[in-house]
Amino acid sequence: MPPLRLDSPLGDVLDDKVAKALTKAFGMARVGDLLAHYPRRYALRGELTPIASLTVGEQVSIVAEIVSVSERRMHNRRGSLLEVVISDGEGQLSLTFFNQSWRMGELRRGRRGMFSGKVGEFRGGKQFAHPDYQLFDDLETAAQTAQALASRPIPVYPATAAVATWTIAKAVEGALDGLGEVDDPLPDDLRRRHALLPARTALEHIHRPSVIDDVAPAQQTLRMQEALVLQAGLLQQRAAVAALHARPRPAGELRESFDARLTFALTDDQASVGEQIAADLVAERPMNRLVQGEVGSGKTLVALRAMLQVAESGGQAALIAPTEVLAAQHLRSIAAMLGPDLSAKLIPTLLTGQMPAADRRRAALRVASGQSLIVVGTHALLSATTTFADLALVVVDEQHRFGVEQRDALRAKGTAPHVLVLTATPIPRTVAMTVFG
Repeated sequence: MPPLRLDSPLGDVLDDKVAKALTKAFGMARVGDLLAHYPRRYALRGELTPIASLTVGEQVSIVAEIVSVSERRMHNRRGSLLEVVISDGEGQLSLTFFNQSWRMGELRRGRRGMFSGKVGEFRGGKQFAHPDYQLFDDLETAAQTAQALASRPIPVYPATAAVATWTIAKAVEGALDGLGEVDDPLPDDLRRRHALLPARTALEHIHRPSVIDDVAPAQQTLRMQEALVLQAGLLQQRAAVAALHARPRPAGELRESFDARLTFALTDDQASVGEQIAADLVAERPMNRLVQGEVGSGKTLVALRAMLQVAESGGQAALIAPTEVLAAQHLRSIAAMLGPDLSAKLIPTLLTGQMPAADRRRAALRVASGQSLIVVGTHALLSATTTFADLALVVVDEQHRFGVEQRDALRAKGTAPHVLVLTATPIPRTVAMTVFG
C-alpha cells in the first residue's frame, strides 16, 4: 500500500464505520482533516506508584498483574459491573467498569500491563473507575518500558457523545503510522530563523509527544503554518477582488433630497463613515466594508444613504436580515425615512419566504425587472429563483446569522456588487480579518 497523503480519503486508513462517524461529527473527509483535529489538552499518567502507597485523589500509574476478573448484575440499576483485581506483588487494587462486558476478552487473569487513573475509594478499599490501561505482550514488563509509557502524555481530543476521544486517538495513530512525506508550507529560512519543526515532525509531536515538552514547539510550528497559509489565501483573495471591475456609482440628487428632508444633523461618525462609503462606491473596485455600531447608532441610516447613491445610476440595493420580523421592520423604517416621494421613485420591496405565493411573485417580478431599487428580505433573497436587474450593493444586517457562503451567494447575483456588513458585535473571524487582513 502506498504511503498516505494529507489529501488521502479517510477510508484509505480507517474502517468505513469510523470514517463515517468522523465525517458526521466533525466534517472530516481526508487524512489532513483528521490530523488537523488537534488535542485540546494532554493528560499525564503520573509516575509509577506502588499500590501500597496510593493516596485517594491522586492521578497515578502502576504496573501490575491481573489476579481475578468477575462480573455481576447491579442491584439498584440496570446493567452489569465488571470488577478486575490487579496486584503489583505488594498490594491489590480494584478496577471497575460499568456495562463493559466486552473487556473480559482482553482483561484476563495473568496478563500484565500499566494501569492509569485517579485513585478512588469504595467500601474501605482503593479503586480505579474506568481507568486507562495498556497491556504488555510477552515479557514487555521491563522497568524502562513501563517508565517510558508512564511519562508519555495522553492526548485528549475534542469529542462528541458518538465519537469518543480514544476513538479519535486510535484513528490518528493509524493515520500517522501510514503517513508519508508532508509538503512543508514554511520556507527553510523562515523555519530556521524561528526554530520551527519540519511539518511531519510537528504533526508527530502534537499527536503523540514522548514528553510534554514536545508539545509547545509543535504548536508554535503549526500556528505559523496556519498563519502563513491564511495570509497567502487572503493575498490571493485580494488579488482576485482587485481584478474585478465595479461600475462607479456617484452620488446625486436622490441622496441630496434625502439629506435635505432629514430633521436632524448627522453625527460626526455617521458623516465620516458615510464619506468613506461614498468614496468606495465611486471607485472601480468593489467595496467590502464592515460598519460596527451599537443598537440605535444609525447603521441603517448610513446604509440607506449608500443605497440611494447606487440607485442614482439605476443600481439596486439588497438588504438581507436574519428574520422575517427584522426584515419587515427594516422595510417600514426605510419607507418612513424616505417619505412618500422618494418611496414612489425607489419602490422599497419586501421579499421573504413566508409571504403568500401571489405576493411573493409580484415582489420578485419588481426585483427582476429593476422596478424596485431597494429590496429587503431574508434567506429568500439567496434563492436561485430570485434574480436582480442590476444588483449594485449588498447590505448584510447582523453578520453572525449568515455564513460566508451565504453572503457570497447573494453577492454572486450581481456583477461585482459592493458589500456592506452591519453589526453591533462582529464575530471573531471578522475581527481577525480586519486586524490581519
